[in-house]
Parts: sequence; structure tokens; C-alpha cells
Amino acid sequence: MVFVNGFKMVKEALVHDSFADRPAVPLFHVVFKGIGIAFSNGYLWKMQRKFANTHLHYFGGGKKTLEKQTELESIFLCEAFLEEQGKPFSPHNILNNAVGNVVSFLVFGHRFDYNDEGFQNLLRLDNEAISLAGSARAQLYNAFPSLLKHLPGPHQTIHSNYGQIVAFLQREIEKHQEDWDPEDPRDYIDTYLTEIEKRKGDPQAGFNIETLSICTLDLIEAGIGGTTLRWALVYMMNYPEIQDKVQEEIDRVIGLSRQPTVADRPNMPYIEAVVHETQRMGNIVPLNLPKMASKDSMLAGYFIPKGTCIVTNLASVLFDKNEWATPETFNPEHFLDSEGRFHRRKAFLPFSAGKRVCIGEQLAKMELFIFLASLLQRFTFSPVPGEMPSMEGVEGFTNGPNKFRMLAVPR
Repeated sequence: MVFVNGFKMVKEALVHDSFADRPAVPLFHVVFKGIGIAFSNGYLWKMQRKFANTHLHYFGGGKKTLEKQTELESIFLCEAFLEEQGKPFSPHNILNNAVGNVVSFLVFGHRFDYNDEGFQNLLRLDNEAISLAGSARAQLYNAFPSLLKHLPGPHQTIHSNYGQIVAFLQREIEKHQEDWDPEDPRDYIDTYLTEIEKRKGDPQAGFNIETLSICTLDLIEAGIGGTTLRWALVYMMNYPEIQDKVQEEIDRVIGLSRQPTVADRPNMPYIEAVVHETQRMGNIVPLNLPKMASKDSMLAGYFIPKGTCIVTNLASVLFDKNEWATPETFNPEHFLDSEGRFHRRKAFLPFSAGKRVCIGEQLAKMELFIFLASLLQRFTFSPVPGEMPSMEGVEGFTNGPNKFRMLAVPR
């Protein structure tokens, strides 16, 4: 196994054609089985990823459906915060519901009520699995899977949770099969069912019901976490002067009489900078998913044998003192030029890069802008007295903030 650090080496490793494969990770292979999008390789991976990208463009770019759905979901999100009546509360479940509903609309063609027991259980199972996956005991399973697979431990809970999530997804697929109309696709599942029929003569592409369930799991996994939004609220409370600047921009560009839309993004460089800085500092997946050398290769002058597992340390890039003026401090100025215009940075790699770049990058950026702008238009956030949220994360498979309560005071 090779650990890669620093902007130049990490970027080279991410874009290197010979490092596009995924190794079989025992902890996840039991469920994902090397099919789907995230953990597959070769021709099957190329076909599944290409299809998912096409679907995201069709429902997110061409028809603007996801854009409108996100704007609608922001209304439900703000209403849920309003119901707290300015009293102390934890935003964890509400944010997970809101973010999860956007990808649910993409995959299932509908959203879930925030009180829906089935969806709440799916969110709980997924959160628990991701949290446990970062534990030392779960990682020990990756080293000794044949020895530990029959013994109790967090790996058993992870496998059980994912099994229940897949069962939920399979029930949704069965519902779609009952009233599927290939002439009128409603969502990802509908379009995939059509693709299964088209690809019957190409079994190596992997278009079948089993792969559909795992691809759906991949999309759900990528889209149901509200972790970045929780980080945003943590930073707004720790840096109230930055929250004030965001609200000043919202008041100037949008006002209070209409809700924010995607069309506002180009005119709001400060909140765009805040969103990007939240992703940099939040550092959700510090070690990225592992990659593997598909053939003998060279990396920065070093020989990498075929089959070597490569771990790219994204944290070493996002906190590189040579790339960021104040790497350890939340500073939106990292993404603004001298005239206050939004400035893209090459070292901004929270979504990875290359052929394995996160498939939902554009969707995630759009969600974060709409949700954060909508919340800060309607509320001012402050800590419960004596309970300032910590900016130290809980590290595991992902890096999220510690649980916290807050006050959301209507403006």
C-alpha cells in the first residue's frame, strides 16, 4: 500500500490513467460485490458510470428537474427549522432528510416526508454504517476478513445495515417494475430498466437488476449525508462576522421576498466562497477511496508495481500551507480575488479528480448553495449558551462535526 501526500503527487495519482481501478475492500465487497459504480472496474465500471452521468445530465442539466426540486426542498427545510420556534435543537436529522430527498427524487422519482419511518430508518442505517466503517475494529476486518467474518464486531453491523438498505432499494425497484413505462421515464430506476432491455446482448456491461440495486446504493451513499451543511452551520456560529457578510450579500442580491435560485450563484461570490471553504475545512473524506495500479507504473519518479493499493491523502492538499494562506483557519478569502470575485483554486480537491472524480460534484455544489442561502436568508444561527459547537471533527471513514445543538432565530 502506498500513501500519497501533497498537492502535486496527489493530483498526479488521481489523474493517472493507470490508477483508475479500485481494489477489493473486504469491508464493502460483501455488499457491493465489485459491481455498481464506486467499487467496480473495467468495462462494467465505464458503462455504469457513463450511464449514471447521462442520467444526471438529463434530470439535472437538460430538464433542470433537480434544480427545481432542490429549490422546493429548501422550502421544506426552512419550514422544519421554523417549527423549532427558536428553541435549542439538533439539526442533524433535518439536514439529512433535506439532502437525502434530492437524491431520492433523482433515484426514486419522489421525496419522502421528514416523518416517514422507512426513510428515517434508511438514514439511520446508513449513518451508523459509515460511522462504524472508520473504527479501528472495522478496519481490522479489512486485514483479516477470513478470520473475523464469523466473529462478532462492527463489520457484522455494517454488513447487516447495508443488507437492509439494499432490501429497501429492491422494494423500490419492484414497485417501479410494476408500473414502468419506457416511454415516460420518471427517474434513474425507470431509465435503468429501459437500459437493461437495450443491453441484453452485452452482458459484460452489467445491466441487470442486481447491478441496478448496487448502483442505486452508490447514488444514495453519495447523496444522503448532510455532513457538509452541518459543518457550514458550525462555522457560521463560530464566525458570526462571516455569517453577517453572507446575509448582507443575500439581502443585497435576493432580498427577503423571494427564495434563492441557482441563477443567483454567479452574482453571489461571497457565499460561493463560503461554500467552497466549508468543503475545504470540513474535509469530509480525508483519505478518499483507495485506488489500485492496473499495471506497472511510475509516480513522481517512484516505481509502483501492478496491483499496489494507492491511498491519496486529500487532507494533505486541502490543508497544504504552500497552497492556502491560512490553512488551519476558516477563511472564505481563499476563494476570492483582490476585487471580491470568486476565484477557483487548483488545490481544491474535496471531490477527488480524474476518472474517479465524484459523480455528484455539480449536484452537491448546487445543493449546498441553495440550502445554505435559503437558511441564512430566513434565519440567524447562534450557539446555545455555553454550547459553542466544536470545530474539531469526529474522524472515521468520513470526517463530520461533533453532535451539537443550536438556535435558529427567524430574521
